[in-house]
Amino acid sequence: MLFEPLHLPNGTSIPNRVAKAAMEENMADAQHLPSDELLKLYKAWAVGGVGLMLTGNVMVSPTAMTGPGGVVLDSDAHLPRFKVWADTAKAGGAKIWMQINHPGRQMQLNLGQPTLAPSAVALDMGKFSKRFWVPKAMSADDIADIQRRFVNTAKLAEAAGFDGVQVHAAHGYLLSQFLSPISNHRDDEWGGSLENRSRLLLNIVREIRTVVRPGFAVAVKLNSADFQRGGFSEQDAAEVVKMLNDMKVDLIELSGGSYEAPAMQGQSRDGRTLAREAYFLEFAREIAKVATVPLMVTGGIRRLAVAQEVLNSGIDMVGMGTALAINPNLPNAWKRGEDPVPEMRPITWNNKTLASLGVMAMVKYQLRRMSKGLLPNPQVNPAWALALQQFLTNRQTGKYRKWANQQSVRK
Repeated sequence: MLFEPLHLPNGTSIPNRVAKAAMEENMADAQHLPSDELLKLYKAWAVGGVGLMLTGNVMVSPTAMTGPGGVVLDSDAHLPRFKVWADTAKAGGAKIWMQINHPGRQMQLNLGQPTLAPSAVALDMGKFSKRFWVPKAMSADDIADIQRRFVNTAKLAEAAGFDGVQVHAAHGYLLSQFLSPISNHRDDEWGGSLENRSRLLLNIVREIRTVVRPGFAVAVKLNSADFQRGGFSEQDAAEVVKMLNDMKVDLIELSGGSYEAPAMQGQSRDGRTLAREAYFLEFAREIAKVATVPLMVTGGIRRLAVAQEVLNSGIDMVGMGTALAINPNLPNAWKRGEDPVPEMRPITWNNKTLASLGVMAMVKYQLRRMSKGLLPNPQVNPAWALALQQFLTNRQTGKYRKWANQQSVRK
């Protein structure tokens, strides 16, 4: 079943049930376009046997970045470069979907840009909180602009040859902030009830579906839960999935957590999710009871038996990130009947936020090696990986601030 096609509601199909989930590569070039290194990385995955590739964050606005080396697509000025990216990723027969995103309040202040959010609620990350602005509560015009930007980026992705888009409404980014009562304190049509908190996501999905061709996939990444008291709950997730059922969505990917509760790195505050390798699977099983569209589960999957368990649980697609950063040829190995287990050196640090940053740094270390044509090194020292990542991020931050200032002058 793992290597059988998945037929989507839009009438197209994915060659098999293994997906490369989105990872934040931070490998844009100086103009925040897909770099040569990024293309080389996707070429490695293209021949590895996955059926679907989801890009790392592509930002819908140049002033709203999840990281300083992010790719931005907000105009048709550089579509040929994005077409090269799409063609590179599809060279082995996989489908390629662009993940489109806006960080909202989850953008560090050293990037030099003011942040927007549903409400003026600061991130609560202990001593790391000071790295982020208190965001500005969005006006009606701000919300309309964000909706337009998501739709515009989706149209441009289609024009560049991508097979679909994934609207990122998880991990504490802007659309997830609207969904969560912790970050959304509004008392207008965008806040309060779950119907109101879901409105922006649903508007974006609905409008994208109307402006792209029928065979272009429209997917959503959704938290199964925030893992924070008073936040977006499992019950909320199930209700949002019911809303998406009727909107011609082709796939819903279930993940979880945010910067404040980094469950997506296996650091959930809910111990139940750590009992298994696929640590969002038990939530997905419940959501599968109400979903009428295909579901994908991402989070910690690295063994063939676990991937098969996911599919046997009624889930349609297996998403992997870290495992494919360590072994990009893992699907081909599984298809040959082999079962290597990609593992990184464990982190035993007590500080969960720091440990999450360490995990991400180790993953990015593997991505950088593959982007240079080198083999991954999963046993890299996490402290070294984190120090190196901080150095590179600081350098990229300076370059981003200079680029962003140039964009402002041109406007």
